[in-house]
Amino acid sequence: MASQFIDTAVENGADVVVLPEMFNCCGHTEVMVRNAEEIPGHTTNTMSDKARQYGIYIVCGSIFEKAGKNKVYNTSVIIGRDGKILAKYSKIHLFDIDIQDNIRYKESEHVIAGKKIVTVNMGGVKAGLSICYDLRFCELFRSLALNGAKIIFIPSAFTQTTGEYHWEPLIKARAIENQVFVVAANQIGTSPNNITCYGKSMVVDPWGRVLAKAKDNENVITAEIDLDLLNEVRTEVPLFEQRRTDLY
Repeated sequence: MASQFIDTAVENGADVVVLPEMFNCCGHTEVMVRNAEEIPGHTTNTMSDKARQYGIYIVCGSIFEKAGKNKVYNTSVIIGRDGKILAKYSKIHLFDIDIQDNIRYKESEHVIAGKKIVTVNMGGVKAGLSICYDLRFCELFRSLALNGAKIIFIPSAFTQTTGEYHWEPLIKARAIENQVFVVAANQIGTSPNNITCYGKSMVVDPWGRVLAKAKDNENVITAEIDLDLLNEVRTEVPLFEQRRTDLY
């Protein structure tokens, strides 16, 4: 399915394709953990072939990467135009929540948290990497921006329960406060774990405008990233020059 979406995205003129969290499988967590892969491995090799075929960048959402007995990393992989892996990022904030009468999930039962903040150079443009629940932690996004990121990717499986109220406001906040483009690819539908994802993938510009937003089904959206706009916003509202690092 991911390969078909990539084909469609390229037909629509995409130069960078961003897939959602856990894009390569949908099953009970225990089964997915047992089927975790090495990186490079089957999934990333398939995506490398696609990137090389079309001469595009692919942000491989995330997959479960082997990390020892019954443990995995939740890892996003960035592949360059030549099919080579440029960077990988393991999710550092794990989805451990317990919302009364609604949803309980403890990602840390199977997943080991990453320990590195990651940016990657994509054709002269620095991008920052994050995954789903990371969206709630503004410190990560500020660190990515301070490290030079102009685009931040958020492959996600953000839930319906929280997404209805939090998804779009958080994405806009991260874009506005860091004056970056945010590209958030979210899963949609209900998993065998009985968790429903919210969908509504979107691209938001540094002013907080939604450039593209998915409908309530599986589909492909495209948007143009205009870095001149980013520079304009940062000139007009010079947040990074006005930060009071002497106080905080």
